[in-house]
Amino acid sequence: MDFGSSEDSVVSELDSEESGVSFDLPKNVSSVIKVIGVGGGGSNAVNHMINEGIKDVDFIICNTDAQALETGQAPTKIQLGMSLTEGLGAGENPTVGEKAALESESEIRRILEKNTKMVFVTAGMGGGTGTGAAPVIAKISKELDILTIGIVTVPFGFEGPKRFKQAEEGIEKIREYVDSLVVINNDKLVEVYGDLGLKSGFAKADETLMVAARGISEVITQNCLVNIDLNDAKTVLKDSGTAIMGSGKASGPNRAEEVVEKALDSPLLNDNHIRGANKILLLVISGKDEITIKEVNEINYHLQREAGGDADIILGVGENPNLEEDISITIIATGVLAKDVDPITGSEERKVHVLNSEKEQESSSEETESISELNESSDIEIDHSIVPHEPDNTVEFQEDETTEHGVNLKDSKMLSSINESVLSNDITHQNLKEVSETNLKRAEDRKKRLQKFHNLNFNNQVVLKELEEEPAYKRQGLDLDEPEHSSVEPNSRVFLDSNEDELEIKNNNSFLHDNVD
Repeated sequence: MDFGSSEDSVVSELDSEESGVSFDLPKNVSSVIKVIGVGGGGSNAVNHMINEGIKDVDFIICNTDAQALETGQAPTKIQLGMSLTEGLGAGENPTVGEKAALESESEIRRILEKNTKMVFVTAGMGGGTGTGAAPVIAKISKELDILTIGIVTVPFGFEGPKRFKQAEEGIEKIREYVDSLVVINNDKLVEVYGDLGLKSGFAKADETLMVAARGISEVITQNCLVNIDLNDAKTVLKDSGTAIMGSGKASGPNRAEEVVEKALDSPLLNDNHIRGANKILLLVISGKDEITIKEVNEINYHLQREAGGDADIILGVGENPNLEEDISITIIATGVLAKDVDPITGSEERKVHVLNSEKEQESSSEETESISELNESSDIEIDHSIVPHEPDNTVEFQEDETTEHGVNLKDSKMLSSINESVLSNDITHQNLKEVSETNLKRAEDRKKRLQKFHNLNFNNQVVLKELEEEPAYKRQGLDLDEPEHSSVEPNSRVFLDSNEDELEIKNNNSFLHDNVD
C-alpha cells in the first residue's frame, strides 16, 4: 500500500522521526451546497463570491466561451458544448446555449451527484449561454432531488427588446425546474444607486447576483448562536415558487426598525412586498454591540406586520465582529401568490377591472382561395332553368284616377284644434326659453355671490372685525328707515263701540279722517 503524497491528497506525518509512518488525508471534501454560475453574468457573480471569501460552498462555473472560462476563479470549470461551439460562445442565441448544456449533461450530472443537497443556479438572462443553459442545469439538479434555487437578472432597459424577450422566455423555462426563484431587475439598481457608468452598472448587477447567493448560503452555513440548518431552508424554499429576498444594515438607537426598512427597500426585492408570505427565513447578525432581545422582538414585529401577521418566521442569530456597531439582517420570504407576480420582474401586476364591458365576439371567416390558386380549366355548370313565378321584364302603366277632396265642418274644427295645439306649443317653448334665461341669470348671480364670499380673507383680523361690527345691509349699501320707538302707540281705525246690548268692533273710526284739514 502506497502511503506517499500525491496531487489529490495532503500528507500528514505523525511521529515521522520515530515511526516513519505517514497518512493520506483528503484534500477537499465536497460541500453539500454548490453555487453554479452559468454564462458571463453568472460566472462574474461566482468570482465576486470567491473574492468575498465565502466558505463552506463549492463554486462551479459553466460557459460556452473558453476564453472567459479560463479567467474564472472557480476551482471547477465546465466548458459547455465543446463540440458544438468549439469554445467560441453561444452568439446571443439561447437555443445554442441549451444544446451546449445538453451536450455536457453527463459531466454536469457527475459533479452534482457528489454529496450535493442544495444548488444555486445563477445567470444573467437575455444572452445565449445563461438563458439557454441555466434551465437545463436546473432540470438536472431537480431530477437528482436536490434543493434547487435559481437567482437570475433581467436585462437593463437599454439592452433592447430582443434581450428582454429572450430573458422572459428563459425565466419561464427555469421557473419550471427550480424550487424557488429570485428575480433581480437591473433597472432597479439605477433607481437605488443613481446613474451608474456602463461598466459600473454591469458590475453592480453581477454584485447583486453575488449578494443574493451569498445571503441565502450564509443563512445556512454560518455558525450562529441560533442556527438555521438545511432542513429549515428546505421547509421554506422547497417547491415555493417565487422567493422574495432582501438585506440591510443599520446602526444607532433605532437600528432595529431601520434595518427592516432597508431590507424591505433592497434592490433584491425589486419593488415587491412580503405581504402574504407564509414562510420567512430571517438571519440577524450583530457586531461588537450585541443585539438585544428587545431588538430581535422589534425586528420580528415589523416583519410580521409587513407580511400580514401570519408568517412562520425561522430565525437565525449570529455574530460578526467586523460589523462593529451595526446589525445586519437577511430575509428570504416565500408563499407570495404566483398569480400576483409578474413572470419577469417579480413585481405585482396592475389589475384593471372593467365594469359592464361587452364580451368580445370572435369573428369567424372562412379562408378563401387566392385567385392565382383557382383552377382555370374547371368547368362551371350554368343553370338554365326558369323560375316559374318570376315576372316578365316589362313595364306596366295604370290610368290615373280622378280623386275628389272634400272638407266638412268637422275637419275644419279638427284643423283648428291642431293649429291651437301648435300655437300652444310655441308659447310653451317661449315660456321655457324665458324660464331658462331666468335660471341662467340666477345661477350667474349666485356664482358672483359665492365668488365674492370666497374672496373674503377670514384669516385677516381687520376684515374679520369689519364683518362682525358692520351689518350686512350696510355693506350692501341698503338704506332702511328707522322704526318707531316701542313707546309710540300706533293709531288704528279700529275702535270699540258700546251699545246697550253688546260691544261692537268698527273699522271707521270717526276721529280719524283721510282728508286732513
